[in-house]
Order: sequence, then C-alpha cells, then structure tokens
Amino acid sequence: MSIRVLRASDHRRMPWKNGRGETVEIAVFPEAAGLDDFQWRVSMAGVTEDGEFSIFPGIDRTLAVLSGEGIELHVAGRGPQRLTRDSDPLAFPADAPTAARLVQGPITDLNVMTRRGQYMHRLARDAGPCELRLILATAPLTLSLAGQVHALGPLDVLYCDGPEAALPPGPITNAWLIEISRAT
Repeated sequence: MSIRVLRASDHRRMPWKNGRGETVEIAVFPEAAGLDDFQWRVSMAGVTEDGEFSIFPGIDRTLAVLSGEGIELHVAGRGPQRLTRDSDPLAFPADAPTAARLVQGPITDLNVMTRRGQYMHRLARDAGPCELRLILATAPLTLSLAGQVHALGPLDVLYCDGPEAALPPGPITNAWLIEISRAT
C-alpha cells in the first residue's frame, strides 16, 4: 500500500483546455499525462464567469462546489442542475456540451474525471469500496488510516492505493472522498 500526502502548495496550476481560466491539478494518472491522454484526473478550478465547459471526449466527469454560492449547469439532454457547497455532486459525460451560470459570484469547484471504459469514480462525503482513494480536506483535518495518523491542511489530499485503500477511513467531516477503480 502507498499512502502519501499531496500538499496544496504543491498542486500543479495550468490553464483550462478552453483557455478561459485556470485549474489546479491535484492528481493525475499516468503521472505525467496531459489533458488529452490521462486515465483519471482530480482537479479544482476557480470559476469567475458564466461560460461553456471544455469538451473531453470519452471522459466521465463529476463536479462539486468547494466554495462560493453555487453554479447552475446546463448539460445537453438534461434540465438545469444547481450545485452548492451543500448539494450532492453532479456526474455527467464530459463530452456532452455543458454551459455554466454562476449563482452569485465566483466559485471553486472540485472536478473528478475518468476515461470511460477504463476507470470509474465516485465523489462523495462517505466511503465506499475502491482501489484508490483520495481524501481532500476542506478544513484542517487529522486522519487515522492503516495505523498511521496524517494531519492535513485545507486542500491537502491524502492519497492511498493498494488493499488498505478499500478500508473505510471512518467518519470524516470537512472532506471529500474521491474513489477510483478500474472499469469492469
């Protein structure tokens, strides 16, 4: 098993695929993958204006709001979906045309993407079965996992894979759980 802490200060900053903003890449697989060849990717983005989402062919995506008042997403073939810090995340195909409208001012979102048919993911506040787990702290957090204690600051991530990653980390507040498994 591998457990490591990914500090917020070390997350990679890069422009959005459509060039209209900046994303903060938390983790990507393979490690050096770019926007067109990743198998899975976890990132955050500051959204400061209404607009179209970048299209990612063959990718499944889930979005949650970390800060701000919220965002309304218009995904092709669906009615409008409003996301806030308290709402459940929204899963949708990243290759479906999607537009966003800010509810009231800028937000920061959490974005999980996996290559369809290769990997699956789940973004939640409670633990489920998985092969790889990332725990994103939204406030200072101390976690005990596999007999080790880890202190996380805001937006730090505990990254674990291997058999112990499937163990539930116990009740956690102030965090998002990102679970990734190979597609079956």
